[in-house]
Amino acid sequence: MKILIINPYLGSSYGGVSKIIINQLQVLGNFDISIDVLTTNANCLEKLEVPLNKWIDYKTYRLQYFNCWYRNDFIVSPSLIKWLFQNVLDYDLVHAHTVFSPLISLSNIICQFHNVPYIMTPHGMLEPWALSYKSQKKQLYFNLFEKHILRKSRVIQASATDEANNLKSLGFEHSVVIPNGIQRREFESLPHSDIFYEKYPHTRNKSLILFLGRIDPKKGLDLLAPAFARVHNRFPDTHLVVAGPDSIGFLPTVQKYFAKAECLDAVTFTGMLTGTLKLAALAAANFYVSPSYSEGFSISVLEGMASGLPCVITTGCNFPEAGKSQAAHVVDINTDAIATALIQCLSQPQAAIAMGLRAREFIFQNYTWERSAERLMQVYTAIVNKKPLPACLELI
Repeated sequence: MKILIINPYLGSSYGGVSKIIINQLQVLGNFDISIDVLTTNANCLEKLEVPLNKWIDYKTYRLQYFNCWYRNDFIVSPSLIKWLFQNVLDYDLVHAHTVFSPLISLSNIICQFHNVPYIMTPHGMLEPWALSYKSQKKQLYFNLFEKHILRKSRVIQASATDEANNLKSLGFEHSVVIPNGIQRREFESLPHSDIFYEKYPHTRNKSLILFLGRIDPKKGLDLLAPAFARVHNRFPDTHLVVAGPDSIGFLPTVQKYFAKAECLDAVTFTGMLTGTLKLAALAAANFYVSPSYSEGFSISVLEGMASGLPCVITTGCNFPEAGKSQAAHVVDINTDAIATALIQCLSQPQAAIAMGLRAREFIFQNYTWERSAERLMQVYTAIVNKKPLPACLELI
C-alpha cells in the first residue's frame, strides 16, 4: 500500500498541525506500508533551509520539500502541484491535511481528476469559532471550493467527537473520529525541572501555571489575562508561563491584555519551547491551563495531562471526555469560569494532585500515537481495499 500525505507546511513555527503529522508518520511507518510526504519550505517569518525537489529518507517515511510563495499560512507552490499531477497515480490513497488552503484544494482536485481516493483532516479549522473568524473570506471560499472538495473525499478525519458532530451539522455525513495522542515514552519520566529553572531563574519557588500553545487570537489569552489577575491577587506566589511561538505578531496585543489586568510582572513569555526544555517546563509547572475558544484536539492539553498536571481547559478544547473521567476541569469559555477553576485547584491542592494523577493514567490508556495509528491504518486499508470501515470505525 502506497500512501501520499500532503500538508502546506511542516515548519515548527506553525505549531500543532506540523507536530501531529510528524508524530503520526513516525508510528504509521511501522506498519507494512510505504509513506511519502509532500510539503513546502514555508516557515512563517523565513523559509526552511532544506533540500528542495528531492526525497529525504527518514526511518519510517520519505519527505520532499518544494519551494513556495507564502504569506502567513497562505501558501502557493506551482512546483508541488506540477509534481503531484505527474505522479499521483503512483499512489493508492492521498491524505491531505488542513482546509482553506489553495494548495490543498488543488491537490484534492488533481486526485479527483485522476480518480485517486483522498481523505481530509481539517484539524479544527471547520469548528464554529474558527469559521466565524474572518468569516466573510472563509464563507466565500467554503461555498466556492471547500464544500465540494470535502464532499468528494472518501473520509473526513475528525480528531474529537464534538468536531465530528460539527462536521455533520455542516452537511458532511462521512467523518470518523481518530484522536491525536502523545509519545508515551516522553512522559513516563520527565527531565528535571532545574533545566527550566536555570533558563528562567525568576520562576523558581513560584506556583507555576503553564499555558502551552501558539500566541493566537483563538487561544483565549484575552480571557486568561483577567482570570490570572484574580488568581494572582489571591495567591501572590503564582506565576504564569506563556510558552508558544508568535507566528502572526500577536504578542504585543497579548502583553497589553496582561498589562491592562495589572499582572504583567507575574507573567513570563518564553517563546516556543521544544524538546527537553519543554518537558522540563511541564515538570516545573504546578498547573496547566488552556483557555481556548476553539481547537481540533489539542496536543498540548494531552501533554499537560500526561505530565500529571491538574488541568483547567475550556469546552472549546473539544475534550468533554476529560471532564467526564474527572481527569481535568472542563469549564465554559469565559474569564469567571477559568479563574474559579484555577482558584479551586490552588485552594484544594490534594484534590488537584489526585486529579493530575488520574489525568496521567487516562491519557496513557487512551491517547497515544500507537492507538491513533492503528485506527488510521484501519481507515487506509478499508478505503484502498474498497471495503466498509470496521464497526469500531463506523462513520459518525
